[in-house]
Amino acid sequence: MMTKRQTEILKKIVKEHIVTAQPVSSQSLEEKYNWGISPATIRIEMQRLTDQGYLYQPHTSAGRVPTDKGYRFFVDEIIKRKDSFFEIGDWIEKEIENVFETIQYLTKRLSQFSKTLTLTYLEKERIIWKEGWEEVLKEPEFKERKRLFSFVGLLEELEENIERLAFDSEINIYIGRESNLRNCQDFAILTSRHKLPDQREGIFSLVGPKRMNYDKNIKLMRSLARFLEKL
Repeated sequence: MMTKRQTEILKKIVKEHIVTAQPVSSQSLEEKYNWGISPATIRIEMQRLTDQGYLYQPHTSAGRVPTDKGYRFFVDEIIKRKDSFFEIGDWIEKEIENVFETIQYLTKRLSQFSKTLTLTYLEKERIIWKEGWEEVLKEPEFKERKRLFSFVGLLEELEENIERLAFDSEINIYIGRESNLRNCQDFAILTSRHKLPDQREGIFSLVGPKRMNYDKNIKLMRSLARFLEKL
């Protein structure tokens, strides 16, 4: 059972890693957050979180990085907050004439705000839109060519399995290997299914490194659902 202090430390480590893309040390946490406890005490708690599978240490002298289990705890805490939205109506800067233009426009806007590769699938027609390559490839994870190839492979797999992964209008979140796709270990997928204005069904997905901004992207997906319900 995780203590309140361990919960707070884990949340801060995940947030810091999302921002910096670097392992997080006990000293950096002590300097940034006024917890009134020493770096030694923070190190002990970080070791306990590591032993419980929420963190790992990439190198002996390095700080800690969240595991899939650590990210999952962090994401589940965000999901509990049901009242966090953006006003998506502000995104719509022009008249949209038909469902195809609606999907294309929303896909582009989602990619711009989320900094992820945004993939939208129109189920009946089996048409896929992708936006956001330029943004997502700026992430430091893609400095490794091997990871870039894995990401391309993941997108190909996602196209083949998207109907299985987006099974309802809730946000379905897959962190690392949770999706059971072959190239998924370094990435996360947020996906949900929605009714479009003409009663066709569309699936919207955000795909990026596991270090993506879950707080913002969950808000974006919730706001998308609210917007589509009003059309």
